[in-house]
Amino acid sequence: MIAILLGGPGVGKGTQAVRLADETGAAHVSTGDLLRAARREGTELGRKAQAYMDAGELVPDDLILGLVREHLAKLPASGDVLFDGFPRTIAQAEGLDRVLAETGRAVDRVVVFEAPDETLVKRLAGRRSCPRCGAVYNVHFSPPEREGICDRCGGELVHREDDHPDTVRRRLEVYHEQTRPLVEHYEAHPADVVRIDADRSPEAVHEDFRQAIAGARR
Repeated sequence: MIAILLGGPGVGKGTQAVRLADETGAAHVSTGDLLRAARREGTELGRKAQAYMDAGELVPDDLILGLVREHLAKLPASGDVLFDGFPRTIAQAEGLDRVLAETGRAVDRVVVFEAPDETLVKRLAGRRSCPRCGAVYNVHFSPPEREGICDRCGGELVHREDDHPDTVRRRLEVYHEQTRPLVEHYEAHPADVVRIDADRSPEAVHEDFRQAIAGARR
């Protein structure tokens, strides 16, 4: 079963994907993780990707798809795969279709996690992280006991530049611009598109997500 998970920044798809992968043994594939791993390992694709990132440029689709192809070759041919936030454009979707077709596979299900933009702005703009121990808080939903101080290690919490409200809203604009046609692409595709209301408790979202993926396996 091949599933693609889509959703705006802060919607929680990555957290849900990791949880389901832990529960079921599915492979969780995030292109961000693949890029970081390739850079650490110093692979040829990793070195090429690093050159683009060092120059402040986007990594081209052909390099991303090459990393995906390499990673899929390491996985069991019949195993479940959860693509987290990839593809992001129709060109990437068409490229992924070609990569999967090389092994006789195809996308079975597309899960779209949805929540109001203002909810996502609060989730991300309210996020504070501890550079010392990695703990993450939210000033709206899960604040630290002392403002600006990590409960775990006492470190000073920071507000990432890309989590400022204006930046988050721009990231959401880009997501909507890219993803609306992508969802329409998959709705005209043999894959089933399932929409999940992510503006609920993580448990409620996970139950719907688990059922959506279980339905794709039948």
